[in-house]
Amino acid sequence: MLTSQVNLVSDMIQSMTGYGSFSLQLDTKKVTIEIKTLNSKNIDLSVRIPSYYKEKEIYIRKMLTSQLIRGKVDFSIYIEDTSGVTSSKINEKVVLSYIKDLRKISLDENLLEIAMRLPDALKVEKEDLDPQEWQKIEDGIVEALKSTVVYRKEEALALGDDFKERITNIEQQLSMVEQMSPKRIEAVKTRLSNALDELKQSVDTNKYEQELIYYLEKLDINEEIVRLKTHLDYFIKELATDESNGKKLGFILQEMGREINTIGSKSNFAEMQRSVVQMKNELEKIKEQMLNVL
Repeated sequence: MLTSQVNLVSDMIQSMTGYGSFSLQLDTKKVTIEIKTLNSKNIDLSVRIPSYYKEKEIYIRKMLTSQLIRGKVDFSIYIEDTSGVTSSKINEKVVLSYIKDLRKISLDENLLEIAMRLPDALKVEKEDLDPQEWQKIEDGIVEALKSTVVYRKEEALALGDDFKERITNIEQQLSMVEQMSPKRIEAVKTRLSNALDELKQSVDTNKYEQELIYYLEKLDINEEIVRLKTHLDYFIKELATDESNGKKLGFILQEMGREINTIGSKSNFAEMQRSVVQMKNELEKIKEQMLNVL
């Protein structure tokens, strides 16, 4: 169980672009924890930590996954020794052996300097993981995660404002489409009537009316308009929920696209087509930005 964690993923949409860091001073070292995140379809972790923390790598990965959910994540722990004491010690037996052998083949006075540059002249004592030290580092990871989430939310504020503005633009164009619809129907009727007049042939009035009604029903876009309005409202509501869910918002955008495309294919009216193109343009811009939403 990850006892040090708190639930950080809530309150609003989040960008997958983020940065967080935290530094702490221990008895003999300064520890800096750094997290960088970018957009990705899934969670993609890169963890760089000192070798004596390797046994905690799986635990760190679980912390990152549970809080950051998705994105390309680069996690690093940097250590700066502040004790003034080196963990490397002279390997006396090896160095003395080197000097003894060097005297047989060299008259150089700097045999010690030469010997110290040879392999295994220094031995590095392995540092064991201190449980109390690790607890402080784990708390530091939580703080770095918090600052990363704050960064992500701040990045998402601009995205959210942009989404709302573009949804409003789509609503305005849809309203224009709705207002144009009666004019479009009249234009279709006039065009068909003129076509018949040019043929200079008499037609069965009842049959003509039936065919006209059937044709106009195929061009009717009222259902598409109602559904698109519903999707637009749903998108704004989901944008304001406590949970960031870019995938769900993406699905709603797909449904919007279907309705806009259907309206476009049925419009058969130049002025309406221009509004449809504007709606498509706004929708594509939202989709591009949505790729970076958690």
